[in-house]
Amino acid sequence: MNDLDLFSDPYGDGPPPEETRGRRDQRRRRKRQKRRRRSGRAAALFAMAFLVAVFGTGGVLGFAWLDNKWHPPDYEGEGSGKVTVQISDGATGSVIGTTLQQHKVVKSSQAFVKTYNKETRASSIQPGFYQMRLQMSSAAAMALLLDPKSRAGNQVTIPEGRRAVEVFELLAKKTGISVKEFQAVAKRPKDLGLPAYARGKVEGYLYPGRYDLDPNGSAEQILKEMVGRFNKEAGSVDLVAEARKAHLNPATVITLASLVQAEGGKPSDLPKISRVIYNRVDKGMKLQFDTTVLYALNERRLTVTEKDLQTESPYNTYLHVGLPPGPISNPGPDAIEAALAPAEGTWLYFIATDPTNKVTKFATTEQERLAIEKEFRAWQKAHPGQ
Repeated sequence: MNDLDLFSDPYGDGPPPEETRGRRDQRRRRKRQKRRRRSGRAAALFAMAFLVAVFGTGGVLGFAWLDNKWHPPDYEGEGSGKVTVQISDGATGSVIGTTLQQHKVVKSSQAFVKTYNKETRASSIQPGFYQMRLQMSSAAAMALLLDPKSRAGNQVTIPEGRRAVEVFELLAKKTGISVKEFQAVAKRPKDLGLPAYARGKVEGYLYPGRYDLDPNGSAEQILKEMVGRFNKEAGSVDLVAEARKAHLNPATVITLASLVQAEGGKPSDLPKISRVIYNRVDKGMKLQFDTTVLYALNERRLTVTEKDLQTESPYNTYLHVGLPPGPISNPGPDAIEAALAPAEGTWLYFIATDPTNKVTKFATTEQERLAIEKEFRAWQKAHPGQ
């Protein structure tokens, strides 16, 4: 068989006519088109099923989300049991709601926020501790927060310039914890968080201000909170760095500030009193502050006697040059600022010429000092016994 035999018709009928071949090609094209149409319809149906599944589920979830937003879960009724909840100063409705939800007072913070936004008195909710109930409706929880009778904690304000023992007395009256217990804790300062430069002494580091005391808090917890407030305030003004700029250590700043606070009347006088201290120390003069003598005696009065001035104590600035060995009170922010930034001036003396109205006058010379002392004596004569 030669090569041409490979293309010969084995049946001897010859090649198919062109018409037959054309019809066959048309049938093949129609079959391919039908298969493509079926595949397209299947793909479209699958895509539709997928979209329905996705958007159907999304629709359900979206509806659930909207329903939760419009109708957040909430308990019914007044609740039961007891739980103490602290509302922090400046807390928003959302923060309060979250706090209540965490303590299982309300079912959801969203429900409380919804109630909070409708309550015109909501902004009058005071910081502090509240006696709440478990599983309360948001409306019932709001009513308790607006009721002063539900306040569970003790609010106390520690004035600037109080000594540690006086702070203990104020705290004892509010909490029922004895002064001796506070004193005992102060003698175990390890866990109070005192800065290293305090050298284990709480005097000067019990920051003044208003406190909302935990009704279940211990003496240690309370003093730790006050020291924590000092640390926070000291950090906010960068006390260590500022003291370094003034060529002082932080402990000296607090000691100086305690003197300024104890001697000061009006806030505007504090930087001037600070300058007097700087000037007298620079000149090697004794401070001669009655407040340091009375601190050594643990007394509070307006004047001191000659006998008092002979009191043997490192805090007696009539006997010893320079600052006392530590703070004599717990100073506030204005006094601390004055200690770091005294006013410019040459004053070496100051006298409260009218203690009732907190009038203090300053002098540079001895003659000026005698003149303002005369004013004080006149006030003293007009106010016997003070």
